[in-house]
Amino acid sequence: MIEPALASRLQFALTTIVHIIFPVMSMGLAPFLVYFTWKDIRTGEPIYEQLRRFWTKIFAISFVVGTVTGIVLEFEFGTNFAAFSTAAGELFGGPLAVEGMMAFMLEATFLGIFIFGRERVGNVLYMISAVAVALGTWLSAVWILIANSWMQTPRGYELVTENGQMIVSLVDPIAAYANPRFPWMYVHMQNAAVLSVALFMAGVAAYHLFRHYHWEYPVDHPQFWEKTLKIAVVVLIITAPFQVLHGDAYGRHVAETQPQKFAAMEAVWETEGYVPEYIIAVPTNLEDLTNPRAKEIFGIGIPGGASWLASGGDPSAEIIGLNEFETEAPPVAIVFWSFRMMVGLGFWFVLLAFWAGYRWWRGQLLEDDLLQKSLMASSLLGIFAVEVGWIVTEVGRQPWVIQGVMKTADGVSPGLTGFEATLTLVSFAAVYLGLLALYSYVVFRIVRAGPPSITPDAPETDVVREETGAGPKPAGGDDD
Repeated sequence: MIEPALASRLQFALTTIVHIIFPVMSMGLAPFLVYFTWKDIRTGEPIYEQLRRFWTKIFAISFVVGTVTGIVLEFEFGTNFAAFSTAAGELFGGPLAVEGMMAFMLEATFLGIFIFGRERVGNVLYMISAVAVALGTWLSAVWILIANSWMQTPRGYELVTENGQMIVSLVDPIAAYANPRFPWMYVHMQNAAVLSVALFMAGVAAYHLFRHYHWEYPVDHPQFWEKTLKIAVVVLIITAPFQVLHGDAYGRHVAETQPQKFAAMEAVWETEGYVPEYIIAVPTNLEDLTNPRAKEIFGIGIPGGASWLASGGDPSAEIIGLNEFETEAPPVAIVFWSFRMMVGLGFWFVLLAFWAGYRWWRGQLLEDDLLQKSLMASSLLGIFAVEVGWIVTEVGRQPWVIQGVMKTADGVSPGLTGFEATLTLVSFAAVYLGLLALYSYVVFRIVRAGPPSITPDAPETDVVREETGAGPKPAGGDDD
């Protein structure tokens, strides 16, 4: 049997890693759907109706599976981390409750109108439903990240003792919920979601177009995929460089507020200056994989880069080593390599975005075989970058569940046995991986089927639209 604390951490890590895929897809798709809906209403061009209807299917399935897997995550706080929930429930439970009452209900209420109401409501109400769904999706992230960011940089609380047990009592809601980590996490996460979806769109579109133009494989609606690819490239050109620039500033904030985590990100054991920033690092033996600070690695590094990142411009600045902290170090190898992968992917996304933009400017966007293959290979890398980013965030905080206040081992449910924790770990792994496989299969079927066919409305239908404000009735019938 696995020890209860370790099994609980593994279970929560597994369920989070699977769950985060679905919010990333829904949050990333939200602004695209608002744009497609606005263009559909404003121009009446069939291609925007196709874009809206096609990507709404993937949004809807992502929302449903994300809701199911997210609810279970909240229950895990009570089943596996009851001591943490008891101690921090007053502070931690509030944002989660508001997320359900405000954001989820807003999104769920208007999602029905957005999916099924295009033929039944006017343009104004339908546009409102699209904005409300997107707003609800992004508001969910607000409250979830408020709770998580407070665990990273706790503020607005005091420790009191009730019935012999330490309780985290909320004394300043504004300081707690507007803690210094929240804006950094929120901007980075939301931009990452949009970037990830843009990569997915570009990869899927490149796949269909590559088959059509290079393999001469008949593809329905090639103009749909061309439009999808161009929209995705525009978004990539905006979001990819911003993610790198924001990540640089975010890293400096981490160095100031969680120096132990930053030291783990750079694998610095002894306090020193001129610490290099390895953009790409490859272990040369097994010892270097588990102890990257052995420095027997092959990598491309920027001399003094880590010191420059931590200080905001001084390559000679000292980074406090892990040996200087009283608490045990986080799992350094996991944090170090995850951070390397996240940073390396961030620069790759920038290169890919400007590569595609340059080819588009030259009129060669659909002719560059290597670019098309690179877009296809990178279609899921945005989601992977989000995963390793969260590993850095959560594993780098260890051994704390609330930074400087409560250790993770102290937050585990006191009555939980190793057998119970192991059993639920195995069960959750089977269920969540099964859901992920089913979700992947459904999305694959949607992508393979392609966009719905749209037949332009008859002239009399256009008159009805002008007089009543009612939306167009899709010829595809039941596709929505």
